[in-house]
Amino acid sequence: MAIIEVSDITKSYGDVHALTGVTMSIEEGTVYGLLGPNGAGKTTAVRVLTTLLQPDSGTATVAGYDVVKQANELRSVIGLAGQYAAVDENLTGYENLQMVGKLYRLGSSVSKRRATELIEQFDLVEAADRPVRTYSGGMRRRLDLGAALVAKPQVLFLDEPTTGLDPRSRLGLWAFIEQLVAEGTTLLLTTQYLEEADRLADLIGVIDGGTVIAEGTSDELKAQMGGDVVEVRIGSEDNLDTATTILASIGTEEPRIQRDDRRIQVPVDGPGRVAEAVRALDAAGVKIEDLALRRPTLDDVFLTLTGHGAEEVSADDPPAKRGRRPERTAR
Repeated sequence: MAIIEVSDITKSYGDVHALTGVTMSIEEGTVYGLLGPNGAGKTTAVRVLTTLLQPDSGTATVAGYDVVKQANELRSVIGLAGQYAAVDENLTGYENLQMVGKLYRLGSSVSKRRATELIEQFDLVEAADRPVRTYSGGMRRRLDLGAALVAKPQVLFLDEPTTGLDPRSRLGLWAFIEQLVAEGTTLLLTTQYLEEADRLADLIGVIDGGTVIAEGTSDELKAQMGGDVVEVRIGSEDNLDTATTILASIGTEEPRIQRDDRRIQVPVDGPGRVAEAVRALDAAGVKIEDLALRRPTLDDVFLTLTGHGAEEVSADDPPAKRGRRPERTAR
């Protein structure tokens, strides 16, 4: 049963078209990963769905409420944690959570109880009475996520929640998110980390140029690559173009080139292509430093769909200039 329904949402800022027709449907009790580069429209989509922005056109409902016509009612059943921790640095962690409860009009006793519960849940007991300005980045993110859960929302929106965190803090936050989902929370997660979407999301939407260009489970999206990927690292940059031409002749898609470490990746239709690649490169005098055959990753899918990496597009680059024709995968 869909708890979020979005139909052809658009949003522009002058000449910049942030959203150019976003459509998606998210089932209750699942994690939907909205995957895309900086400037693709992820944050704008979240702001529309959480009533912080009004769309120029299109419709959207969350938990049965229209995001424009029933904004006040909707705000009482959703939670939002943005890219930066929205906490008061001069208050303690406990005071921040208690304040959020009062803003939701939960009453003093309920606000205190929820603050205590969340302080324990997010492992902040020892720091509960310290000012937030003394917290580490990971502690602030956990507190911010706790604040988004004070009112026990039906739907939680996390906008790049692990941006700027070290690997240990990121893994810890992933564990918290998985626990929330296990308890029945519906989650829309925006991210530019492919590993994050792969681990957490039941369904992934790839957004680029302000629209969702592909959608499916992680396995469905990877299946679009049509087989294995041959990855070759050559010995000399002088041979990079020659090696690329050779690998293009055995691949099912155009090769991906990483010039900084002389690495070429190309999807192939079977493991037998590895031996063929080795023979052809050897005959051309191209030295191979490393060679591997692996299954496709979300990184491969993303690059195939968009033509660039998840972090390669500047947020200042108007998304309308980067748009591609939408492609939908079977769900």
